[in-house]
Amino acid sequence: MPPAHEIDSASPWVCRWSALIRPGGRVLDVACGHGRHVRYLSSLGLAVVGVDRDEAALAALRGMGGVEIHVADIEAGPWPFAPGGFDGVVVTNYLHRPLFPELVGALRSGGVLICETFALGNERYGRPSNPAFLLRPDELLHSLEPLAVVAFEQGLVSAPKQAVIQRVCAVRADRSPAPLAVPAPSGG
Repeated sequence: MPPAHEIDSASPWVCRWSALIRPGGRVLDVACGHGRHVRYLSSLGLAVVGVDRDEAALAALRGMGGVEIHVADIEAGPWPFAPGGFDGVVVTNYLHRPLFPELVGALRSGGVLICETFALGNERYGRPSNPAFLLRPDELLHSLEPLAVVAFEQGLVSAPKQAVIQRVCAVRADRSPAPLAVPAPSGG
């Protein structure tokens, strides 16, 4: 199986929960790499902003209609986005704990955070194996206040490669939201 950064198809978790993002909304793909989620979210008619420190990886995304690209080292430099600027934030296969408040703060009212990354136990299956880059049990649940969790999963997955992951979909419910229509699983 190819490394996670070489997988081209969008995560089934992102596909499932992206339906909760406001139609036509503005979405941030954090540590977007080669842009598998940038492309997917853009295909849904969303205005996508991709950020990554790897300028070479971002090169193929430049010039895509409806897509804004930012080269930034979000671990060493300042967070490049104003609070409340996004209807959705997507983070996959990336963990930098000090950014949790920025990710939550980037959402406007009704905004959706979709996050999926590696957790403790993954060291048995490959990289990452450093505990600094692996979530502790239930860590996402306790790192996203004041967001309302819509769905949360943790444990071993077999696709796209065997790995231990945590994933969450959460909504900034600063006002009384309409009831959420929960999308059906897509088999992933």
